[in-house]
Order: sequence, then structure tokens, then C-alpha cells
Amino acid sequence: MIPDLPPGAVAVVFHSVRHPAAEGYAEMAEAMDVLAAQQPGFLGIRSVRDEQTGQGISVSYWLDDDSARSWKAVAEHLEAQRRGREEWYAEYDVIVAEVIRAYSRP
Repeated sequence: MIPDLPPGAVAVVFHSVRHPAAEGYAEMAEAMDVLAAQQPGFLGIRSVRDEQTGQGISVSYWLDDDSARSWKAVAEHLEAQRRGREEWYAEYDVIVAEVIRAYSRP
């Protein structure tokens, strides 16, 4: 389930294709999820990855764009971004979007 999202919330969609040999990736991804959850304005995150193709998508939810931008600038996250570019990802893209509406069903 997605978290309750207030008006003006932001979704950061991160799509990637990971290299097969991505040493240290799983540990870093877990650490980033824990660290993100400690940031002001963090509302939640959902991630999935197809281990056969290496394609993955993570959607993190933030109170506002300032919160999302602040997360992007956290030192440990900057290091994870660097390693992603240099070691782990064959390709990636990021979309930052304002949430217009959200709803869920169990």
C-alpha cells in the first residue's frame, strides 16, 4: 500500500537496469532505504526488481519537492549515487512528479 499522501506530495520514480555483477549493491540499497526513512519529509518507498533482467523501479514519496531535493543532497546518498553511476547501473532515469491523487485497495 502507498502511504497517505497530502496535497503537494512528490513522487520520485527511479528506474534502473543493473549490471549483473553489482557487488555491494544490496547492502547499499538497504542502507539507503533506512537512511531515507530518517529524513524530514519522507513518506514512504516501494521498490521492485527483476533479477533476471536487472530492471528495477523504486518510487519514494516526499512531503514536498524541498524534502526530495534535501534527500538527494545527503552525503551518504551522494556516495550511493556515485557508485550507482560508476559501478552498478547500465542505465537509469529519474522522474520527479507532484502527486495529483492517490488511492489504494487492499
